[in-house]
Amino acid sequence: MSGTDSGRAKSLFLLVAAAALWSAGGIIIKSINWNPAAISGMRSLIASIVILAWVRRPHFTWSKWQIGGAIAYAFCCGLFVVATKYTTAANAIMLQYTGPIYVALFGHWFLHEKTNVWDWAAIIVVMGGMALFFLDKLSPEGATGNILAIISGIAFAWLALFLRKQKDGSPVESVLLGNWIIAAVFAPFMFQSAPAFSDWTLLAALGVLQLAVPYILYAKAIANVTALEAVLIPVIEPLLNPVWVMLFYGEAPGRWSAAGATVVLVGIMGRSIAALRKTSA
Repeated sequence: MSGTDSGRAKSLFLLVAAAALWSAGGIIIKSINWNPAAISGMRSLIASIVILAWVRRPHFTWSKWQIGGAIAYAFCCGLFVVATKYTTAANAIMLQYTGPIYVALFGHWFLHEKTNVWDWAAIIVVMGGMALFFLDKLSPEGATGNILAIISGIAFAWLALFLRKQKDGSPVESVLLGNWIIAAVFAPFMFQSAPAFSDWTLLAALGVLQLAVPYILYAKAIANVTALEAVLIPVIEPLLNPVWVMLFYGEAPGRWSAAGATVVLVGIMGRSIAALRKTSA
């Protein structure tokens, strides 16, 4: 195996590892007996320490793109934890993974990228899938969790847009700032009560293994894989996330939520494959 092939194989492994680590979020969050806002704040505080140690000398430009990326990251990751506590892990992760569709919707005017018929078809399909999530019998908290997950997905899209605006710079600083924002906003909840001693191990795993390390792995891998691999391999996360929760926590998605998840995945993957085939033609 040549050096190039070896580097590519390593990058593919890093992508799979990153997606698998991200997918552990649902089961870990569900297992921690603490306020979800406090969990989110502590997760980001721990992750920021790890990312800062990796970056060593962050370059803060305080540009509107860097700040916008940080705010989008804060909404994306902060709301995801709260949504996972209030609705099923399957609902939270699938509704967050509608983000790529919003990129197609907003990217036309924000990045001056043309939105084609495949983009609009995917948007319609995904919106229909999202509607199915609300057909299950949900408690008021469950419905609130779904709404928060949708907002998290919109924020995920804006994170991608803002990071792309910084493609000639170092976008990791937006991620670092975003973690600091989450930690600061949710700090009051962290001081209201203390988690059990056993929960500290889970919080450390959540901050280090589920948030900080996957971002580092993805950053290292992205330069040596194809666009198709970079888009489709992370889909392992929304597929595995509810599986871990169902196996270890006994929480299964409802019938309509499962149908909605299938529709959402078809919409996102179909749009991605169509766009990438057009690019490679």
